[in-house]
Amino acid sequence: MNQVVLTGFMGAGKSTVGRILAENLALPLIDIDEEIQSKFQSSVTEIFARLGESVFRKEENDMLVQVLQQEAVISTGGGIILSPQNRAQLQSADFVVYLKTSPDIFLKRLEGDTTRPLIQEKSPEEIKTLFDSRTQLYEATSHLVIETDLLTPQEIAKKIKKEFQIRKEKS
Repeated sequence: MNQVVLTGFMGAGKSTVGRILAENLALPLIDIDEEIQSKFQSSVTEIFARLGESVFRKEENDMLVQVLQQEAVISTGGGIILSPQNRAQLQSADFVVYLKTSPDIFLKRLEGDTTRPLIQEKSPEEIKTLFDSRTQLYEATSHLVIETDLLTPQEIAKKIKKEFQIRKEKS
């Protein structure tokens, strides 16, 4: 199946790289967070505040199961790997890429961002701790890890496309 799933922490560039990669591979882009926001006609922050994180995570799981049936570039939310069911789904997906970004980079990108409920009113140290608790989960569910700090989104997309094509040729 022609499918690439992008995972990584908040601010890793999943949506940005996803758009470029989808265009380069001539595949549709499915952004799970955007799909959930569209369904609920609310931002992620509003969904968390109104319905709670558990409702969002359940919807995220349902959406992941649904989109993994499609040929697409799929951009996931940063917390998708928290659920054991989601990790199992990701491990059986066609090609999962972890965009590994250092705390210095994603903290700079997240500065002033009010759209991410899990980092509101958290110190940089608390956000780093959250990141550290997820790193192993991202790595365990991915087929490819790309360290993004020194690369542009275009360079990241190019690397993913190359690895994806190599993988397709081998299968």
